[in-house]
Amino acid sequence: MAGMGRSSRTARGSETETTTGPGGRTHAQGPLIRPVGSGLAELRPDRDRPAAWTLLIDGAPQSLVDLADPTHLGFEYQRRLGHLIDLAAPPGRPLTVLHLGGGALTLARYVAATRPRSRQQVAEIDTELTELVRAELPLERGWQIKVRGADARSVLERTPEGSVDLVITDVFSGARTPAHCTSVEFAALAARALAPGGWYTANIADGAALPFARSQVATLAEVFPELCLTADPAVLRGKRFGNLILAAAHTPLPIAELSRRVASDAAHGRVEHGRSLADFTAGATPATDATAAPSPVPPPGVFR
Repeated sequence: MAGMGRSSRTARGSETETTTGPGGRTHAQGPLIRPVGSGLAELRPDRDRPAAWTLLIDGAPQSLVDLADPTHLGFEYQRRLGHLIDLAAPPGRPLTVLHLGGGALTLARYVAATRPRSRQQVAEIDTELTELVRAELPLERGWQIKVRGADARSVLERTPEGSVDLVITDVFSGARTPAHCTSVEFAALAARALAPGGWYTANIADGAALPFARSQVATLAEVFPELCLTADPAVLRGKRFGNLILAAAHTPLPIAELSRRVASDAAHGRVEHGRSLADFTAGATPATDATAAPSPVPPPGVFR
C-alpha cells in the first residue's frame, strides 16, 4: 500500500532538536539507501517529477517530497490531511501545528508553503532518519519548523495546554501505530494541547472488518464531540487494507466542504460522520492505556 504514514518508534530516549540547511539531492545522484534507527531507509527518485523523492522504510512507502513544489502531496492519505490543513483556518492564516511523527516532513513543508509564518513542532524519535532527511531533502530557510528527537507521546505530554491549532498524528513503528498512541488517555492529551477551535487529526491503517479503525473512532468519541472519518470506499468496505484519516474537535467540522474536496480528489474517497459514523462504530470498545494494542500488521504483498 502506498502511503503508509510513519513516525516514531515506541522506545523512549534522549531528546534532540535539529534544524536543516541548504542544498538537496538530485536525481542524477540516483537512489540512496541507508540504515536508520527504524530500519532501512531508501530515498527513491520519482519518475514523473524531477525534484521529487519517495521515502521508504524497510520497503514500505512512507511519504513523497517534491523539493521544487512543497505543496504537492503525492500520497492520497497526505492529500486528505492536506484538505484538513486547508480548512483549519482561513486561507493563508498562520497556524501553530504539532506533528506527531515526522518521516520526510512532507506535511510540515506543506503547512510552511501554504501558510507562511506558521510555527511547527515535529516529534520524530528516529534521529538518524531526521539527519538523513535534513541532509538530502532540506527544508527552506525561514520555515519555522523544529524537529525534536523524542517519542511522540512524551512530546505531547509536555506540550502546553491550549497552545496549538492543529495536532497531526502520523505515528508508525514500522508499519503499525504503537499502542501508547491509540488510547483515550492519548486523545485527552491531544485535546488538552489544542487551542479553542483547534482540531485533532490522525492517519491510521486497517483492513478486513476494520476493528482497529472502529475502536479508534470510539476512543476519540470519549474525548471529542465532533468526529469524522475519511477513506477510500474499498477500505471502508473492508475490501482493501489502507489508510483512514480521523478528525476530531470540540466545535463542528466543515463536513460539507471536506466531503466535496475528498470526492473530487483523483483518488476518490468518502467522509463518514454523524449517523453513518455511529453505525460504523456500533459495538466498538474504546482503547485505554490498559487495553490498547498496536494497529494490525499489513497483509503480505500490500506494498507491492
